[in-house]
Amino acid sequence: MTPADLTRTVLHTVRRAVEADELPAVVPERVSVRVPPRPGCGDYATNVALRVAQETGRPAREVAEVLRRRLAGLPGIARVDIAGPGFLNITLAGDAGAGIVRDVLGGELRGEPLPLSPGPALVARLGSDAARWALLAPPGLDRDLLLVQREANPLFRVRYAHARTHALVRNAAGLGFDAAPADLPDASAAPLLAALGDHSRVSSTRAPERLARHLERVADAFLRWQADCPTLPRGDEKPSVVHRARLALAEATGKVLADGLNQLGITAPVHL
Repeated sequence: MTPADLTRTVLHTVRRAVEADELPAVVPERVSVRVPPRPGCGDYATNVALRVAQETGRPAREVAEVLRRRLAGLPGIARVDIAGPGFLNITLAGDAGAGIVRDVLGGELRGEPLPLSPGPALVARLGSDAARWALLAPPGLDRDLLLVQREANPLFRVRYAHARTHALVRNAAGLGFDAAPADLPDASAAPLLAALGDHSRVSSTRAPERLARHLERVADAFLRWQADCPTLPRGDEKPSVVHRARLALAEATGKVLADGLNQLGITAPVHL
């Protein structure tokens, strides 16, 4: 289940609850489904219960419970929890991750370039790529840091993660295996999958600063995941279904990072 699928599912669930007179409210035209800001809060969260509660006059947590019961157990959803004043934290079923990877690999991203025009002085100082990123950097970032290839440089992390995905694909080909999306046996890839699934929504905002922070999140999630879950077999180990699934996830990550960098007018190197 992709974020777009989940958004439609949540909206349909609200509509069904209203039609069944469980919620005397007007069905909203759209709902928001976002990646939670902290780990351990499900794969996605929505504030739809708080919005509906404003129309019903009922406490938001009561509205959330109505929606939780309807959402829990639907295909693709493993668990729904109520948090805070009435947020719904949704954990997707195990096959959702493979679906996200398939959608990314099988889709056409190609976001349109965003208008970024760094001045000639900044370009002369940093180069074209770093100058564009500098326009999007949060306040307080030393722009000269963007010239240094180290972890503290967010642009380097994003471009390094992209180059790393290509290196994994090349090395896997040398070992005689390729990518095949499949369920992964643990939840370690959940933050990365959630970030990949959020790419279309972030891209649709056409907000360069938001896109830059999103690419950092994708890159950081990928690099953390890679540190714990090697994609390539080690030693005499033979390529397995898990290795192919991890390679597919790495390939999807590279595609998303390349698309985001292209939108920002920044090159996406395959060697770094």
